[in-house]
Amino acid sequence: MAQVKTIEQDLKLAMKAKNQLKVSVLRMVLSALHNEEIAKRKPLEEEEVNRVLSKEVKKRQEAIELYKQGNRPELADKEEAEMELIGTYLPQMMSEAEVKVVVEGLKAKGELGTDFGMAMRAVLAQVKGRADGKMVAEAVKSSL
Repeated sequence: MAQVKTIEQDLKLAMKAKNQLKVSVLRMVLSALHNEEIAKRKPLEEEEVNRVLSKEVKKRQEAIELYKQGNRPELADKEEAEMELIGTYLPQMMSEAEVKVVVEGLKAKGELGTDFGMAMRAVLAQVKGRADGKMVAEAVKSSL
């Protein structure tokens, strides 16, 4: 919940500074968090807040790709600015090398298994949302 309080405080500061982009993005983020809280019917834990924020970042990444394919660089730039703003509220993501270290550590312990699905579950349980799923999948495929 500390992240939500921080976002709310930043929204107030952005409103006072008349930063339209930041105000609209933070309102959207708070709305998404509130909707998730309503769906869960209980206050969100920090991990759930991070999951919602990650989902919003992923939406922006997909929109950027589509705007670039549609030759709309001005909209892609706007989405990129929004994505960076939302990303500031997420914990530091793991690098590709760090993910490979986790995969190799699990493989050395014999906890990785031979099945791709089991291996993915084991690695994702270790990284707990601090790494991109595609990056984890690539690391697991290369080690199996």
